[in-house]
Amino acid sequence: MKPTPAGWPRLSSGVFYDDPKSAIDFLCRAFGFRVRLLVEGEGGRVEHSELEYGDALVMVGQTGADDRYEAAVPMLRRSPRSNGGAVSQALCLFVDDVDAHCAHARAAGAIIGHEPSTQDHGEDYWIDRSYRAVDPEGHHWWFMQRLATGGEPHA
Repeated sequence: MKPTPAGWPRLSSGVFYDDPKSAIDFLCRAFGFRVRLLVEGEGGRVEHSELEYGDALVMVGQTGADDRYEAAVPMLRRSPRSNGGAVSQALCLFVDDVDAHCAHARAAGAIIGHEPSTQDHGEDYWIDRSYRAVDPEGHHWWFMQRLATGGEPHA
């Protein structure tokens, strides 16, 4: 397998918002993302954006039909808020301190859907501490901290 282009992870995700500018602000303020690239089009529309968290990358875009490309199958982009809260993906990000991250996200207005808890998957696997937050348009974000791996002592 060839290496990815410089600065790009093997997999990145795109999430869509009715108000992507507000979403970008929230994701940076509440979850600690940093804007790597923001391309604005006519009327300030977010045409493309890239947000980083360490070596993670997520793209934030505008809901609606993407009519920039001719395609056999149109891409209709929706926010969970416009789908009655239904989600088709949940994003997961490793952080250094789940409890501190959760407290910061809560203070910034994130809804905490699952309070921080520790999951022990057995001595052959790992122990994680995680929580789930919901952003203002209904995307679900899991934040995880690895506590131990494959028989290592709990840190």
